[in-house]
Amino acid sequence: MAKYEVNKAAVEAARGLIEARQYVLDSDWGEVQPDAEAQNAFLDKHGWEQYALWHLGLTVGPNDETKARHAFVYGDFRRVHRSGLIACVYRAAEWRHKDVELAAHDLLQQLDAKSGLEPSSGS
Repeated sequence: MAKYEVNKAAVEAARGLIEARQYVLDSDWGEVQPDAEAQNAFLDKHGWEQYALWHLGLTVGPNDETKARHAFVYGDFRRVHRSGLIACVYRAAEWRHKDVELAAHDLLQQLDAKSGLEPSSGS
């Protein structure tokens, strides 16, 4: 199984986007998650350093300038998606990548607080 480290620069980039209210609260992540074509277009225009900022995890081993190095995308290359953060939490938890799971969870909590989403009362 691949090992991942938290991409601290991406976490900070996501925090900045959330603070700037550059987020989408309601989206179908399966529909808006960047596909290979969108990834390639972004890379051509912005390069690897900017591409990396959209991935909460870095795969241990692969070279920095490869797609294999970057994991757990959380946005559409313009905005953070709440559904993307949820997907990151879920996938990281499923595969027991605890540090990435916690980073995504913290970002999700920040997003919910910033957007005014209230926790349910459970009743």
